[in-house]
Amino acid sequence: MLEWPEAGESVSGQIDGPAGDLQLDIDMPKDGPRGIAVVCHPHPQHGGTKDNKVVFMMARAAVMAGLAAVRFNFRGVGSSQGSYDAGVGEVDDAAAVRDWALEASGLPLVALSGFSFGSAVALRLAERDAPPSLVTVGFPSAYFDGALPRPSSDWLAVFGDADDVIDVDTSIAAVRELEPAVDVQILEGAGHFLHGRLTDLRKRVVAHLSESN
Repeated sequence: MLEWPEAGESVSGQIDGPAGDLQLDIDMPKDGPRGIAVVCHPHPQHGGTKDNKVVFMMARAAVMAGLAAVRFNFRGVGSSQGSYDAGVGEVDDAAAVRDWALEASGLPLVALSGFSFGSAVALRLAERDAPPSLVTVGFPSAYFDGALPRPSSDWLAVFGDADDVIDVDTSIAAVRELEPAVDVQILEGAGHFLHGRLTDLRKRVVAHLSESN
């Protein structure tokens, strides 16, 4: 089973999850982390994995902000055991990863984050137990019936206004209605997968996470 890495290391391995083993990657800042950021990947049934380029860039941003970045594959993806559970079991997967990382490292949780489907999972978990920071990219409000939850986390929501995968206008409007206000940032002309805009995304996430304790 996976052991927590030293400063500056990147490791891969498996931990026990609620439906079997879960596959993890951990990337550490060179000077040692001040906390942990968990990053959730896009939809398992549409090719989403922990190696998605947006997820990878979000993890890189977390490391640049002084955090240990923990990426993982949901159940049924890669070498993670189990099968797709329509977003319900996936929240339990994220919780298991969070809990393992906290125990293994002794560090505090600073951020939950996710891209697309993964951002909905991150929000569901933040609703249970709000971390200091929440980062969502390409958040699909259609995964929620009725009003969105608003955890107490300092929430950065990044959207591409040319997103043709989610109903981006509805999602942006739903997030902007929340109180307290969410930091909604729009990448003009960017599609769902933020082609050509990942450096911009990284800068925005680094800025946000650098202010989180």
